[in-house]
Amino acid sequence: MSTTVLAAGDHFVLPRLLADAVRAAADDAGADVDVRELTLPWPHTPFGPVGEVAEASGTEDELIDALRGAEVCVTQMAPVTERVLAACPDLKLVCVSRGGPVNANLEAATRHGVAVCYAPGRNAVATAEHTLTLLLAAARGVGDTHTDLRRGVWRGDYYDYDACGIEIEGATVGLVGYGAIGSRVARILTAMGAHVLVHDPYVAPESLRGVAEPVALDALLSRSRVVSLHARVTEETTGMIGAAQLARMPRGSVLVNCARGALLDYDALCDALDSGHLAGAGLDVYPQEPVPADSRLLRTPGIVMTPHIAGGSQEVARKAARIVGAEVGRHLRGEPPAHCANPEVTRRRGARSAR
Repeated sequence: MSTTVLAAGDHFVLPRLLADAVRAAADDAGADVDVRELTLPWPHTPFGPVGEVAEASGTEDELIDALRGAEVCVTQMAPVTERVLAACPDLKLVCVSRGGPVNANLEAATRHGVAVCYAPGRNAVATAEHTLTLLLAAARGVGDTHTDLRRGVWRGDYYDYDACGIEIEGATVGLVGYGAIGSRVARILTAMGAHVLVHDPYVAPESLRGVAEPVALDALLSRSRVVSLHARVTEETTGMIGAAQLARMPRGSVLVNCARGALLDYDALCDALDSGHLAGAGLDVYPQEPVPADSRLLRTPGIVMTPHIAGGSQEVARKAARIVGAEVGRHLRGEPPAHCANPEVTRRRGARSAR
């Protein structure tokens, strides 16, 4: 008997990538699957709240219709809400191909006996590489020089000493956070000849040996020519870099944020850039997305900006599909999932089957 699986992809993690990964996992498990495909509108239409969940794409109605009779849903952005779960009693597993299942109501899924899996680390390499892209661009003033040149303006004064950028070799670079992304950035910077400082209260100092020097946040800010943010958003880290912290950075230094907009006070950043205290910034995340047309960020000099694409590469889409496909394979073989956000569901199932 075949298992019905909905591959609810979008224009990044394509439905066919999810479907192919599920079929490959089913073949390895010696199981039959009937895979349906649904294309959600992200990123052509920005994600947002749907029902009670955040950062979702598509509608509850279209998902309910597509899930009729399905036991498994693999997706990146589909809104797995209380209403969807209540309307789909055959559903047993949802695999979200993201670092966290923010588009799934975990409490409701647990009540309905639906295991929710996710894909940690899928974009760590892409985000680390993009961080380095923005770091280097901001350190050398690429944003403003690019804009001027595209306008037909050749400015020789960018060669002035005070306008020149800095080199990474020999520079002190501070990383706030040392997880999957920050640790990769640290290794690359060390290979480039930078002296890397790390502030992360959850990392054992011995794990940094040979790569970075562990320091307090104030010391990191005061010693670093470049500071890059890699922390998770918590109550403790929200707004952790404000006017006082930026003031501690050396004059002419650079800030990079490819983590989350909530970590940084963007008005304070613009003030520091306008005053000349900071020389540049590289940004991929913002307090409001899309960035409003009247945002100060669009008028402030020295900023290199990308539209929250640090985690976007073709390899990421393929990795994400493989990770959730592997979870489907485990489900088909009756094995526990590797990355489950509500493991109590699978424990309950195991207890029932043991009776």
